[in-house]
Amino acid sequence: RIGPPYCEASASISEAWLEGGISPCFYFTLVPTVLLTLSFFFGAFHCVCYRRYGTEMEPKFVPRSRLYGLQLAVSLLLLLQFLGGLVWRAAGGGELPGYVVLYGCLSMLGWVWAVALLRLERRRVLVRDRTRGHSTVLLLFWAVAFSAENLAFVSWASPYWWWGLENTQQQVEFSLWLMRYLGTGTLFFLGLKAPGLPRRPYMLLINEDERDVEGGTGQPLLSGAEESQSTWQDFGQKVRLLVPYMWPRGNILLQGLVLLCLCLLGLERVINVFVPIYYKNIVNELTDGSRWKTLVTTVCVYVLLKILQGGGAGASGFISNLRSFLWIRVQQYTNRVVQVRLFGHLHSLSLRWHLGRRTGDVLRSIDRGTSSINTLLSYIVFSIFPTIADIVISIIYFITYFNAWFGLIIFVCMFLYLTLTIIITEWRTKYRRDMNTQDNNAKSKAVDSLLNFETVKYYNAENYEVNRFEDAILKYQISEWKTQASLAFLNQTQNLIVGSGLLAGSLLCAYFFQEGKFKLGDFILFGTYIIQLYTPLNWFGTYYRIIQKSFIDMESMFKLFTEEEEPISHGKIMRVNREIGMRRITSSSSSSVGQSGCGKSTLLRLLFRFYDVQGGCIRIDGQDISKVKQVSLRAHIGVVPQDTVLFNDNIRDNIRYGRISASDHEVEAAAIAADIHKKIQTFPEGYDTQVGERGLKLSGGEKQRVAIARTILKAPQIILLDEATSALDTQTERNIQASLIKVCSNRTTIVVAHRLSTIIGADQILVLSDGQIAERGRHDELLAKGGLYCDMWMKQQHAQDSDSASDTEAKDRKSEKLQPPSVTAGHRSH
Repeated sequence: RIGPPYCEASASISEAWLEGGISPCFYFTLVPTVLLTLSFFFGAFHCVCYRRYGTEMEPKFVPRSRLYGLQLAVSLLLLLQFLGGLVWRAAGGGELPGYVVLYGCLSMLGWVWAVALLRLERRRVLVRDRTRGHSTVLLLFWAVAFSAENLAFVSWASPYWWWGLENTQQQVEFSLWLMRYLGTGTLFFLGLKAPGLPRRPYMLLINEDERDVEGGTGQPLLSGAEESQSTWQDFGQKVRLLVPYMWPRGNILLQGLVLLCLCLLGLERVINVFVPIYYKNIVNELTDGSRWKTLVTTVCVYVLLKILQGGGAGASGFISNLRSFLWIRVQQYTNRVVQVRLFGHLHSLSLRWHLGRRTGDVLRSIDRGTSSINTLLSYIVFSIFPTIADIVISIIYFITYFNAWFGLIIFVCMFLYLTLTIIITEWRTKYRRDMNTQDNNAKSKAVDSLLNFETVKYYNAENYEVNRFEDAILKYQISEWKTQASLAFLNQTQNLIVGSGLLAGSLLCAYFFQEGKFKLGDFILFGTYIIQLYTPLNWFGTYYRIIQKSFIDMESMFKLFTEEEEPISHGKIMRVNREIGMRRITSSSSSSVGQSGCGKSTLLRLLFRFYDVQGGCIRIDGQDISKVKQVSLRAHIGVVPQDTVLFNDNIRDNIRYGRISASDHEVEAAAIAADIHKKIQTFPEGYDTQVGERGLKLSGGEKQRVAIARTILKAPQIILLDEATSALDTQTERNIQASLIKVCSNRTTIVVAHRLSTIIGADQILVLSDGQIAERGRHDELLAKGGLYCDMWMKQQHAQDSDSASDTEAKDRKSEKLQPPSVTAGHRSH
């Protein structure tokens, strides 16, 4: 034979396993061949697509990233490593097997293609491609390269590999392997982040840039861009938000329950290992003819472990049920803390936020967010982490008890199982979302058509509505088919991976059994263990979807926590002698206080400090209200708003809300002062009468009188009346005015009113126009000026005279209708 052999003198390429490890000749032939195939053939197709259908990215859209430079540097370093290793082996003077030359040359060609693909993806992009990150070809190349370096661990006991570090050659080969291992691992994990590529679809960047050029800086083109981000983004930050709600601070008992539940979780992992081991022992003892006493002991221990474990993987075992029972208190603590903190935070938000909120969305965010935290804690702590721990434990156990091949089989199967489950679940999410959209569309069409059935019949559109509904159902069923088909594809993929792993491991067990290295119980052990391991994995896709949804719901809730609270001054406690002063105040709030829009109600809100003034100041007895505590400020102010809203409770408690500690006698006295006591007594249940949602069971005038009674009960030193008698009839208004005169004596009272007759006796009248004081003075003085106030007074007097005349005419017409009608012969009245 001329020249060096392809393999070592004592080896052959047909031998895959050699003295406790993979044959170097076989390994270093297979790995570069696979890598070159991936990079050359698939990479060539990838390059053709990018060249033909792609476009050159504008430099401003290409992010500057040091991590991309690291990617490129590591790739070049690996390329030089292969060249350096080949040169070192050739210059060593020893025999240079053919597989070493093949390995070095093919590896360099593969990595040259990988570097070319990396640079190509940074310069060009498929315009219609809406995905982000590196291509599948490049990610698969890095993944295979990193996995191939991990295969070296299988040959730990082989004398043909470098793990012994017995001579210079092994030391150099180990150093080169370590460089390859760290380099390929770095490229793989950096590739998942794709630092050198835009973080958003290129078409979206172009459209947003054109929008900015045409219309200046505007809103993003797609409002749902943030929603397209992965819910696993900032995972660590989200977990840190969860931890305070799981760990009950200040409660030693609940902290002990948390630690006990974690200990039970660890005990479950140990039991999951020993159940198949004792099952194996039973089989071996039955086949070996062991003594009855030994067999009984083994069976009893096995049954005890199964009772503790439960069916399959501890889903309903004693320990699992005990852990769930103990976790109830921790879960209730989480629910209570989250809801109470969020409820308190919402009450501390400014009036601006409450005026713009959607109550339904807020309540749904609270409900979903609270349940999502419990769901996340439950599934992450008691499902995801234990499953991953079981996988790691099983790999370590099989490598230790059997050999590295079994650990490799489980590792590959689990890796493929989890990876493909996540990828397919993410892929089929769009079908699920579209199915929900079509379902809502079909239901909305049906509801809308049924609610407008009269219009449908007016235009004989029954068939049209039926056809519309049928079309909506067909669209829904198309989306439903895609959802169900993708789910079936996911299940079949999972079954294929499980079956392949079970087949490979079973055949290997059968081979070792035939060789006399295994017993029958070892075969049973592998089958039992791997099936037990796959049982929780069947639910992994469901866990993933639920956790993904919970992250979204939790984000919606935590966004409420990020809302800024209204300005709170940690100043002095206010002391009030009822003197109010305002100086050149300005406010940024939008005013919609009626036809005039002059800012009357906004002025009251500024005084109550719903808003903070942007300029000037408001003083009470010389104290700037922005420098005092809001609680002390509002304790001295009573408000009767224009739009009175009552709690869905009885009348007594609604009045008592003005002062929670008031007695029933004080409540009735306030009702008498508000001229509603007699009306309440006419109700069947009196003061126990339920007022309904927002007080809708009461009339507008009754609600206002309850609000006035509530303010009277509070007995503030400053009273703000915002159209307090606008919903009352004339007689009741006069009674209320008489009561308010008594109540407001020795109190500063600010009244906002459109009926000028209600403020004739005011000490000072301020006429506002466009947010400024246009006139001020007493009633007679303002009439004498002949200004805005006089004009408003004359218009209201004229309107009242017109209403009186209309009432008189209506009475006359009514009396005429009561007279017998006159009939003229030969004519018919139409």
